[in-house]
Amino acid sequence: MDRDTEFSEFAVAAHGRLRNTAYLLCGDWERAADHVQEGLIRVYVAWPRLVRRGGELAYARKAVVSAFLDASRKRSSTERPTEVDDQRRSDEDVAGRVSDRAALMAALARLPERQRACVVLRYFEDLDVRETAVVLRCGEGTVKSQTSRALASLRSMFESASRDELAVIGEGNLPW
Repeated sequence: MDRDTEFSEFAVAAHGRLRNTAYLLCGDWERAADHVQEGLIRVYVAWPRLVRRGGELAYARKAVVSAFLDASRKRSSTERPTEVDDQRRSDEDVAGRVSDRAALMAALARLPERQRACVVLRYFEDLDVRETAVVLRCGEGTVKSQTSRALASLRSMFESASRDELAVIGEGNLPW
C-alpha cells in the first residue's frame, strides 16, 4: 500500500475523534474542522517517520491541539468571532441535554486556553498526565497544576450559578 493510501485511510478513521477534540477546545464546528485539517497536514508531512515508529493517532491529536493553540495566538485584535448558527433543527427533544452542554461549554470557554486543553485532553480524550504533558509540550507538574486549577474553577462556576445562568453568562463572553 502506498503512502497516500495509508494516510487517507488513517485520516478517515481518525477524523471524527480529532474533530470532537478540536470542538471541545474551540467551541465551533467549522473552526474545529479547520484545526483538524491543519493537524492532518502536519501529520501528512511527518507520515513516513510516523509509520516507522507508530503513534500516528497520538501525533495527530498533538498536531490538532497545537493547531488550536497556534490559531489562538495568531488572532489579531481586529478579528471578531461570528455568532453561532442556531438555525439547525432537531426532531428530538434535547432541551435538557442542550442546557447541560451549553453550561459545560460556557464554563470551558471561561477557562484559560492551557487549562481548557488540560481538561479536554485528560477527561474527554482520556489521556493520562504523562500523555497530556507530551501533547502540550510541558511538564507533568504543569499538567497537574493546570488541571487542578481548571477543575477548581469549573466547580466554583457550577456551585455559584445554575446551569441556565452559566450558559447566559457564557454567551456574551465566549472566546470563540
